[in-house]
Amino acid sequence: QVQLVESGGALVQPGESLTLSCAASEGVLYVYDMGWYRQAPGKQRELVAHITADYIPTIADSVKGRFTVSRGNERATVYLQMNNLNSEDTAVYYCYMEIRTAQALVLETYWGQGTQVTVSA
Repeated sequence: QVQLVESGGALVQPGESLTLSCAASEGVLYVYDMGWYRQAPGKQRELVAHITADYIPTIADSVKGRFTVSRGNERATVYLQMNNLNSEDTAVYYCYMEIRTAQALVLETYWGQGTQVTVSA
């Protein structure tokens, strides 16, 4: 059973930066698409960023120029660099990975537990 563990969420002031990390447990053969969603109270879930197996990133219009998504040097890791944060970025951030394991013949989507980002003065 693959598990995704997130870290990096915190309470920060406007204009500050954070880096979120997400790493999968053992058992991963291939990772295809991976990225980040965020969910704020009273708002729709938003796909913030994702990156393909060919390392091609896509960033949502709402965070372009401020956020960067990348894949780590180690197997099955993804990062979200968040710069110049503002109050609209306050949300729980969830990572996901499309993964092939030795036990499965098809891709399965795995989710992190979520990490809270709060931007407030």
